[in-house]
Amino acid sequence: MNLKVRFKNPVFVAQLLLAILTPILAYFGLTTQDLTTWVGLGNLLIDALSNPYVVGLIGVSVWNALNDPTTKGIADSVRAKMYDSPR
Repeated sequence: MNLKVRFKNPVFVAQLLLAILTPILAYFGLTTQDLTTWVGLGNLLIDALSNPYVVGLIGVSVWNALNDPTTKGIADSVRAKMYDSPR
């Protein structure tokens, strides 16, 4: 995967952050409005990482954000691997 180029794309970065944060918020029954302090966010992340079910949900969500269903396997196409910047 051409992660170097993907991380240059702000849409991908937002998608990846949401892929991590959304399962956590859903499992704990929270909304983004409930996260008003950095300490609260840190505690939430620690609680999430100590729960194997939530870690599994995050893994599936990140997999869906990374995987390109238009190619065989999990790799990017040969053409996409040659990109220097997002298209």
